[in-house]
Amino acid sequence: MEICLTTYDHLQQLDESQVMETMSPANNIWSREAGAKEKRDLWSSLWRGFRGRCPRCGEGKLFRAFLKVDNRCSACGLDFTPHRADDLPAYLVIVIVGHIVVPAALMIETDYSPPVGLQLAIYLPLTVLLSLALLQPVKGAVVGLQWALRMHGFDDHVPEGIPPA
Repeated sequence: MEICLTTYDHLQQLDESQVMETMSPANNIWSREAGAKEKRDLWSSLWRGFRGRCPRCGEGKLFRAFLKVDNRCSACGLDFTPHRADDLPAYLVIVIVGHIVVPAALMIETDYSPPVGLQLAIYLPLTVLLSLALLQPVKGAVVGLQWALRMHGFDDHVPEGIPPA
């Protein structure tokens, strides 16, 4: 009980201004000049990323390898290092491929009832091929989405002194 009272006494001794100073958020004042930024069209940047092109100009390549995003656009110089696609493209590919393969498998099973070996010979390669075919375009679309919405360092005012992860 004595420890609790000592801690409570210590908290009471804190200056109220110190508590308010550490808990108050930074003042962000909106102005027309601050709101006037480069227009970024969401759908065109998604489409450009889906095609593996730079989300800004649509000319430079987005990928230098199968799933390795290039450091910058060769045409307009946009820095791609702030992107954070992480696992989202894989999750989206799982959802898309699942929505294609599962209804097809159910329809074929209910209408024709083929042997299990034949089903495995069809659905497993189909799932793998669709997944590999969609993984790079979906990752490009995610990078395009991040650029269009100014996420993860694609904004105009990147804080100084914080290196990209």
